[in-house]
Amino acid sequence: MVTGRSDETPAPAPGRRALLGAAALGAVAAGGVLTGAGAAHAAPAPAAAGNPGGGKGFRGLPVPTVIAHRGSSGYRPEHTMGAYRLALDTGADVIEQDLVPTRDGHLVCRHENEISGTTDVADHPEFADRRATKTIDGVTVTGWFTEDFTLAELKTLRAVERIPEQRPNNTIYDGRWEVPTMEEVIRWAAGEGRRRGRPVWLHAETKHPSHFRSIGLPLEEPLAALLRRHGLHRAGSPIFLQSFEPTSIRRLSRLVDTPGVVLLSSARSRPRDLELAGDPRTVADLITPEGLREIAGYASGIGPTLDLVIPRRADGTSGTPTSLVADAHRAGLIVHPYTQRNENRYLPAEFRVGDDPHRHGDAFGALRAWFATGIDGIFTDHPDTALLAAADHRA
Repeated sequence: MVTGRSDETPAPAPGRRALLGAAALGAVAAGGVLTGAGAAHAAPAPAAAGNPGGGKGFRGLPVPTVIAHRGSSGYRPEHTMGAYRLALDTGADVIEQDLVPTRDGHLVCRHENEISGTTDVADHPEFADRRATKTIDGVTVTGWFTEDFTLAELKTLRAVERIPEQRPNNTIYDGRWEVPTMEEVIRWAAGEGRRRGRPVWLHAETKHPSHFRSIGLPLEEPLAALLRRHGLHRAGSPIFLQSFEPTSIRRLSRLVDTPGVVLLSSARSRPRDLELAGDPRTVADLITPEGLREIAGYASGIGPTLDLVIPRRADGTSGTPTSLVADAHRAGLIVHPYTQRNENRYLPAEFRVGDDPHRHGDAFGALRAWFATGIDGIFTDHPDTALLAAADHRA
């Protein structure tokens, strides 16, 4: 588990992690890389964090916890303030952000650094020459990339629906919102928390951290600096940090006490950082009891794909649940699998309704099955549905 004092504990002498965090903050500031539109406001803002759950931190969240995946992305273009606001107004327990850098070192909320599918960048002739082909984590990608834009340039773009053929109703909001920075989201969450009288929880992911570190735009140090400026660096802070690269969470655990979550893809997949380091382990190795105990040394939880919790048979129906949830709990880790969506194409075959892949199926039936495994929470594009199912489960 991630260790650290609660907000109610008298402050001890600075430990190694606190000193590392302070050093990182100083180094980042010296290099001019301060994240977010309000980077000039470097004074700490303890009110942003509050005291979640009376000092319980994430252990005080409802179980199962409903995490709005990229906001209410089933109803609004993902990673927009509109998607985040709707998730909060719906009642989501936690709201997720994916973080990628700009050329000038700000952290912005996009699922990928390639933004042709989530913004109107292709409609901006002034940026036509920014179109490029790059290799990201071994995959060749062509488009426009956040790291080739300053924050000011990105702010001239507007967000659009990523999968319009699947979610045509969301396209009515195309062009309505800009690309938010993580600092803007933190300030919004703090303000909403004060207005509502309870903390607004966030769940921030470092995307492609090894890649960005290799091009001189590391994510962890600027993120740690941002968390410290807003008082979100403590174990009880209302925010999770997540990554598909275990070393990113390990690095963050040395900078801040904020709870970390290691994301886990398919069993045969290999985290990019392990691949680059010549480490032969796959996700299957990480989810053994031994692998989970190792993760518990620097993280508070795991975020596995749902198929690691309940595998699917060759015909697409649900198989027998694995021991992953019980094994993770024995290691002291919470389990937040991803991603529940209402559309047929994402549901196990027995919960699909009709032949239209875009039609909503029996999402409640699928959620009942997943909640029955004992998971602590779930990422969902449709938090309203998951909240109703969670209430049923708790009852």
